[in-house]
Amino acid sequence: MRYRVAVCFAVVAMSLIGEGRAMGDEWNPRAKLLKCLVESVPETLKTQDKATGRFGSKPWICRDQQVLFTLAAAWATKDASNPYYHSAEVLDAIMKGGDYLIEQQDEKGMWTFRKKDNSTWGQIYMPWTYSRWIRTFYLIKDAMPPDRRERWAKALRHGYEGISKTCLGGVHNIPTHHAMGLYFAGLCFDRDDWKKQAAEFMAKVVAKQDPAGWWSEHYGPVVAYNFVYSDALGTYYAVSHDESVLNALRRAAVFHAALVYPDGARVETVDERNWYHGDRRLGNVGFSFTPEGRGYLLQQFDLAKWRVSPDDAASFLLYGGTGEAAPTAGEADERLTILGKNDALILRKKPWFICLSAYACEPIPNRWIQDRQNFVSIYHDKVGLIVGGGNTKLQPFWSNFTVGDTSLLRHTPGDEKPDFKPKGDLIHYPSSITLRPDKAAPELDMRYGEEDCRVAIQAKTDKELTIIYEATANSGKPVEGHLTFIPHLNGNVTCASGKSIKLGKEDFDWSAAEMGEWVAHCGWRVSVPAGAQLVWPKKLHNPYKKDGSSSLKDARMVLCLPFSNAAMKYEIQLEIMK
Repeated sequence: MRYRVAVCFAVVAMSLIGEGRAMGDEWNPRAKLLKCLVESVPETLKTQDKATGRFGSKPWICRDQQVLFTLAAAWATKDASNPYYHSAEVLDAIMKGGDYLIEQQDEKGMWTFRKKDNSTWGQIYMPWTYSRWIRTFYLIKDAMPPDRRERWAKALRHGYEGISKTCLGGVHNIPTHHAMGLYFAGLCFDRDDWKKQAAEFMAKVVAKQDPAGWWSEHYGPVVAYNFVYSDALGTYYAVSHDESVLNALRRAAVFHAALVYPDGARVETVDERNWYHGDRRLGNVGFSFTPEGRGYLLQQFDLAKWRVSPDDAASFLLYGGTGEAAPTAGEADERLTILGKNDALILRKKPWFICLSAYACEPIPNRWIQDRQNFVSIYHDKVGLIVGGGNTKLQPFWSNFTVGDTSLLRHTPGDEKPDFKPKGDLIHYPSSITLRPDKAAPELDMRYGEEDCRVAIQAKTDKELTIIYEATANSGKPVEGHLTFIPHLNGNVTCASGKSIKLGKEDFDWSAAEMGEWVAHCGWRVSVPAGAQLVWPKKLHNPYKKDGSSSLKDARMVLCLPFSNAAMKYEIQLEIMK
């Protein structure tokens, strides 16, 4: 069953004061990107085993050969500053690399899905590898010796026959990427049927997009994988000139320009697939065709000091657009953005950046779709993300509230096929949420079984913020609130009592009496109410590991707030100490 309190229509900016970037700034990065691409070529060539054509380190994975695309872009780009244009050495390395891919194909044209930890996930038409291989062929095929060209063509046709027949089912990030590759295959082999199939699939992708600019794989946005959709649509548009995808690219760009922290990290709060990583996603060619997308790109590339991967540089050089750029939410001094119709809120009140999510749904037994359980993120310009971190599975301490025994939901180390449901009577997600977008004190009203719970955030000054947690105690079961703090490993956790520890492998479970009036960590300090506990580490279940194991950097330090008829409200004071 799914729950929803409002229908999503659009991303709406409610107020806007003091933009950081003026409309009219230009996105035209060719010179910088070409320099990046050219400088990467020698190092890329060094990673190739000249005898076999294999790139990368052991164990070899098919994705190691994706550098064929960057080498092909350098080979194909005519410019006075590019010494690798039509280089015989580069062309030879590319052809040897493709030959190795052919040797590793099975009878269906698939490769083993192997990761660098040597875990294997079966046979696959690896979408990222296939799309780069076919785009490489598109660039170099006319310069290849006829026998080599025919060998590649036979292998690629075989692979894309399989992709055409088996990989373009429902709308999802992987089939969308495959459709982009299939369009290139249609261009390479004069297959109008493949081009038509790809175009029809892209029309489905556009139709499936939410009006607020995101795609879902169950319920609500997938922020991280939204980039895959934009990349595939943008690359497809660059060669097809299919204008029917432009509005979808614009909506996606508006969405991402709102859902990015001022330090460039993507906002995880509304994401149903990925937790907070702190990494900066630069964006892709899909962003380069609209002012909102180009504003996002300018912000991200400036923050990254134009350190760009060769793969990104190649893609922008070959397919990217140029033009004026609009500012992002994080560049404003003050801005309130509503996603959809009260589905989520992004409040920029410099130096604070707050996100509240009202996407509520029942968990499903799918390792890739996280339980929607954590709906609050709080960021400060001086210290970065403090509270939040997103969602996971088998970890009730990541939930803003729980009703029942938290020991009933946990991961058994090593279990590769866990039961993702609680083993007893525990509620760790809300059945409904109402977002109240007051700019002074936005709040979430949430329902957990018989309990009504509330979170409100009040940014009082540049360095002081109040977090209000409230809950009823109607059910007779334990009701607990959780504030999830982002860890800084090897940073000190200090208390008013004098207790101190360097955050790392050592577990702790401190009572309010042990801590005193406050606890501090890496630039922030938070008040500790009577009855509270601070626990570390509360790890996530990592779906990208077969056994679900995860590292301490992705764990959370959690302030636990027990509710009762005698304690139904907590006001937590958060202070910035820098």
